[in-house]
Amino acid sequence: MLIPLLDTLVERAGVWKVQEIVMGMPHRGRLNVLANILNKPYGLIFNEFEGNLPKTVQGDGDVKYHLGFSSDHTCLNGHVIHLSLTPNPSHLEAVNPVVEGRARAKQRRRGDTERKLVVPLLIHGDAAFAGQGLVAETLNLSQLHGYRTGGTVHIVVNNQIGFTTNPIDARSTSYCTDVAKMVDAPIFHVNGEDPEACVHVAELALDYRQTFGRDVVIDMVCFRRHGHNEGDEPGFTQPLMYAKIRERPSITELYTEHLILTGDLTTAEAETITETFQEKLKAVYDEVRQSHVEPRPAPQPFQHAWAGYTSTYSFTPVETGVPLDLLRRVTEAMASVPPGFHRNPKLDRILNGRLRIIEQLGGIDWAFAEGLAFGSLLVEGTPLRLSGQDSRRGTFSQRHAVLVDTITGERYTPLNHIAEGQAHFCVYDSLLSEAAVLGFDYGYSLDEPSMLIMWEAQFGDFANGAQVIIDQFIASAESKWSRASGIVMLLPHGYEGQGPEHSSARLERFLQLCAEENIQVVYPSTPAQYFHLLRRQVRRPFRKPLIVMTPKSLLRLKEAVSPVDQFVHGHFHDVLDDTIPVDSVRRVVFCSGKLYYDLARRRAEAGKDAEVALIRLEQLYPWPADELRQIISRYQPHDVEWVWAQEESQNMGAWTFVAPRLHDLLGEEIQYVGRGASASPATGSHAIHEREQHELVEAAIDAAVPHLV
Repeated sequence: MLIPLLDTLVERAGVWKVQEIVMGMPHRGRLNVLANILNKPYGLIFNEFEGNLPKTVQGDGDVKYHLGFSSDHTCLNGHVIHLSLTPNPSHLEAVNPVVEGRARAKQRRRGDTERKLVVPLLIHGDAAFAGQGLVAETLNLSQLHGYRTGGTVHIVVNNQIGFTTNPIDARSTSYCTDVAKMVDAPIFHVNGEDPEACVHVAELALDYRQTFGRDVVIDMVCFRRHGHNEGDEPGFTQPLMYAKIRERPSITELYTEHLILTGDLTTAEAETITETFQEKLKAVYDEVRQSHVEPRPAPQPFQHAWAGYTSTYSFTPVETGVPLDLLRRVTEAMASVPPGFHRNPKLDRILNGRLRIIEQLGGIDWAFAEGLAFGSLLVEGTPLRLSGQDSRRGTFSQRHAVLVDTITGERYTPLNHIAEGQAHFCVYDSLLSEAAVLGFDYGYSLDEPSMLIMWEAQFGDFANGAQVIIDQFIASAESKWSRASGIVMLLPHGYEGQGPEHSSARLERFLQLCAEENIQVVYPSTPAQYFHLLRRQVRRPFRKPLIVMTPKSLLRLKEAVSPVDQFVHGHFHDVLDDTIPVDSVRRVVFCSGKLYYDLARRRAEAGKDAEVALIRLEQLYPWPADELRQIISRYQPHDVEWVWAQEESQNMGAWTFVAPRLHDLLGEEIQYVGRGASASPATGSHAIHEREQHELVEAAIDAAVPHLV
């Protein structure tokens, strides 16, 4: 009954003049939906079952019941609707926020401010709908200003069992759909053996969504005739239930009998329909088996909004400097408020101070650099979206992208008032979720390659809560499904003695996921580098997810500033070499990010500015081998020690990633300085942290190596 229910929804959408339906669903029934709703050719499906995936996808591909597809459907009234089924891994409900993000992006592209032209449609299983937290998180998105999509139609295929688990073991509620009550969504429970009731409810559900702009749920109560799959034996665990199912005629038989009794169909007509369809399937199957010819060309991944982009990563630098006049205009906008707006007095010093810095060509700090990157992109016509927990102000009270009137509570976004005709900056404080919000912004990035789309974690390790989105979508979607993304993840990282949960963004996990130039992992050390990095992300002809280790203490470190000239000229550097003469160098220390400043300070204190060179790996992946090789060649004629220094524990951070790669470039061992291996990312004692930090910095500069703290 899922097929006629979906068919009715699509036809009803045609009556409402809907332009697109964005779908997400688990793998049970997916092939049926692909064939009968999205009109994926039977030959193409059979071809995939013959193992011909390399012909239909680029990269490693995926099993056929995870793949996405899109097509145009002509309704009975002649209206054409674009249907797209989003690729999804076996992590059943993980696709939900991705679909919502895609729908929101498509609504934006169509100027669909009423959110009636693009409809998200999600299909669930009963056990997953009740059991997966992402369902509740996605429902919570539904009416939030930065994430609403005008309502989602949810269809729960209620098999009354989760693989082998009975409802009594799977939920604490009467109905699997009770979680939807949290947003007051109407829930229609319908008998899956009553086709006409299912069709009626489908029409009612879409009418409700289009009328009220809110989520609606259809709970189609049915059963699985063959258990979890055709090779399963459900009688092992549900013998009583399946004894009854085996005795029960199929819905096809029941409804065919009904149509014959009412005179709408004859027995001969019913038999002919079945035989004709079986013959068609067999003919297509035999053709595929015999010819091994793909029924149609593989879909190209870079079309429509993605036209002009490529999947090939390039190390070729892109000049991303900005004229000084534009930097001034952006700074003036950041420091200005409308007449009568009451800004918090504490912001006067910060924002007015930026005006003095830009006029005096002084040093620009991290938050200022970010604002300049955002503002310059907006004036150049590139829209921005930033969302995350407390992203408007910034977790560390550094961004102040949105100002709040102290008298009226009115909000004002300065960067949306730089120049006439500029692009728009959307910045949202998200709900307290990582998985749903990152999934939403990732989905948004799939359909908006020309927009800088950023998700920010409150602290870097909070990304742990979104690991399924990172693993199953961000790191692997291009390889599995040929779906590129330019999503930016901003993850505050750095050891400042704040304990295990506020120190590490788990850099090692992202590096472990790196292969085939799938993502970019960057740990910049200067505001200018961050400025060029953000601008580079949307100025290159390709899109790859960008993982940025962003700072905490560096936000206010006096040394962590960049001169204005570095914003007017230049580009992002994958590696920053030292500027000291190489003749006197006796030790070369490789490092990344925040630790550089601790090392530089200790080097000066020890009087070893001429003896110890500090090389910063700003981009860890894609691995900048050629640039590193050139830098290393400057030091190799001299007798030097090669050291890698990091704050993180030895089994964390970048060490296990960089060690073999640096060894290949050096032709000799590189020695490690840093904390020893540990189960927890950091100590909970600030005093112990300070001692560890002092010891590792001292060891890297002027003690024997290797050294474990």
